[in-house]
Amino acid sequence: MLLLLGVRLAVDGGGNVSSQPRLLPWPGLSGQRSYLSTDDSNSPLSRLADEMEEIQLQTGAELLDHAAKLLEDQKANTVELRFLSTRLCEALRDALRVAESRGGRLPEPDGDDAEWSELPTSATGTSR
Repeated sequence: MLLLLGVRLAVDGGGNVSSQPRLLPWPGLSGQRSYLSTDDSNSPLSRLADEMEEIQLQTGAELLDHAAKLLEDQKANTVELRFLSTRLCEALRDALRVAESRGGRLPEPDGDDAEWSELPTSATGTSR
């Protein structure tokens, strides 16, 4: 079973559905968040989402390299810098979505991981 854009579809005749839906790396048709709920992390849609996340992260890394070079160029104009800023915002949004999706799929820490719950969760150093 999988859940995509809030609609449940049977793709394999049934089976278990994961209790934690995966945030997909692309928005729905109306810009809303899209989720996949499946018991098969190797399903075609899961693999497509994995590939898309890798492309998004690689694009962000390449954009960051380009940004460093453009910012060193004293002749860069306002239009170029505005365009760069827009693309950097998109790349950051994609990277944050990937991080949220991957973080949501991490297993819950057991009792031996008590220090994990004490780690800061933000730049301000607040803990969980």
